[in-house]
Amino acid sequence: MKESEAGSRKPEAAGDAPEPMVRVGFTRDFLTPDGRVALGDIGIGLLDAAPGVAWAFLPERTAELRPDQIAGYDALALLGPKVTEATLAGADRLAVLARYGVGYDTVDLDACTRHGVMLTITPDGTRRPMGTAILTFLLALAHRLLEKDRLTRTGGWGRKTEFMGTGLTGRTLGIIGFGNIGQEAFRLAAPLEMRHLAYDPYAKPDTAAAANVELVDLDRLLRESDFVAIACALTPETFHLLNAERLALMKPSACLISTARGPIVDQSALTAALQTGAIAGAALDVFEREPVDPDDPILGLDNVILAPHALCWTDEWITRTGASALGGILEVAAGRVPPNVVNRDVLDSPLLRAKLERLARSGPGAGR
Repeated sequence: MKESEAGSRKPEAAGDAPEPMVRVGFTRDFLTPDGRVALGDIGIGLLDAAPGVAWAFLPERTAELRPDQIAGYDALALLGPKVTEATLAGADRLAVLARYGVGYDTVDLDACTRHGVMLTITPDGTRRPMGTAILTFLLALAHRLLEKDRLTRTGGWGRKTEFMGTGLTGRTLGIIGFGNIGQEAFRLAAPLEMRHLAYDPYAKPDTAAAANVELVDLDRLLRESDFVAIACALTPETFHLLNAERLALMKPSACLISTARGPIVDQSALTAALQTGAIAGAALDVFEREPVDPDDPILGLDNVILAPHALCWTDEWITRTGASALGGILEVAAGRVPPNVVNRDVLDSPLLRAKLERLARSGPGAGR
């Protein structure tokens, strides 16, 4: 089957008795409204090549998954829906949620652990595309790309001297978060000869030093950076990390790049800073509320570049992410612990051990 065609692979009969099957579900938001796979190669071929594995798309698209939707599945490939305590009620079979991406603020991690369900993410699929997304915004802001595009389209050619860009040599790039994505963004930006600052209370100084990145506190990063990029996870500690007081620390000539999660920034405070010229500009791929309200005042500002939480969505991103997510599912199908488990405490769960032992007995290759 082509990746652009939705379908399923059902259990095959072996004589009068069905072959033992591992059942994998995909959330419905992988599909367009008319039932085609929306994102390209999401990795289904890996499942088709594995004996003893059946897969299907959930029949209904919902903002929050219900228990009846996940019943009967050993693994679930997850894109956008929320997974809550209520979702997992009675999830005696589900062993893994494989999230396409690295954010997991839509998943109740504690509930997963209580119910013996692993949550995996795909840093190896996301690192480069997210790094290039930050670089894309950096260059577009520095060269005032959207403003010059509008000038050209609206007969403003003669006003181009009013829109001088910012040269990057010797300027300061500050990134909040020095994990996989932050480190990748710094690597990609290295030829630009900028000064690199990072804020991350969990970063290792020797790793930063080896990358020619100076670890600093958040206030200093905001004061000294010409471009501030957010590459950290949304947690209770990072909610509204950039509020009005912290945005006021930034230079009037500085720009903010937000590609992580919207609520890390107080969007009302950011809108006010952009309206008053307290900062020069911003580029946002994420918002406090998604999809963004069509009446949100940030949509009417000329000094902000916007994208619909999809800037990193490229063929490279989906291919690598799909291979990572479904490769992990196949490890679970064989009764093994996959890479990139977020809730590591679940590995001690008797519930999970029982699920993995069952899969080891009946999954791909069992008895062969």
